Amino acid sequence: MSSERTILLIEDDREISSTIQGVLQASGYHVVVALNGLEGKKMIESESPDLVITDMMMPRMGGFPVLEYLKSLDDPPKVIMITANEGGRHKVYAEMLGIDDYLRKPFAMDLLLESVNRVLNSSGEEKQADSGKPKKRAQKKST
Repeated sequence: MSSERTILLIEDDREISSTIQGVLQASGYHVVVALNGLEGKKMIESESPDLVITDMMMPRMGGFPVLEYLKSLDDPPKVIMITANEGGRHKVYAEMLGIDDYLRKPFAMDLLLESVNRVLNSSGEEKQADSGKPKKRAQKKST
């Protein structure tokens, strides 16, 4: 049920963040917001979100270090990257880091909602099969 799902939105543009937050909340999701990757990383640890929606280009810490951090977790949340960047190499790198979807700004809010619903309702068996580990949220892999 969507009302039980927590989404962490990491976006430095307050207008975009407010719009996305409103749309997701109106659809029944619990939304927490971080204005940069550093805040987002802390909130991943404290909130254990089901989904992270992160911008690519942000001050203090961008989206790629956030993705690298998520990849270090035993059972990372699902991820949608949003960006105004047109570069194909960025998308390929984001996919290598395990994103579930990639949306280029500007995008229609119904496209975002479709992506959120698809990502949250996918089985996740592919990622779980890759890790072969039991579910744990926001805990780093042991080295």
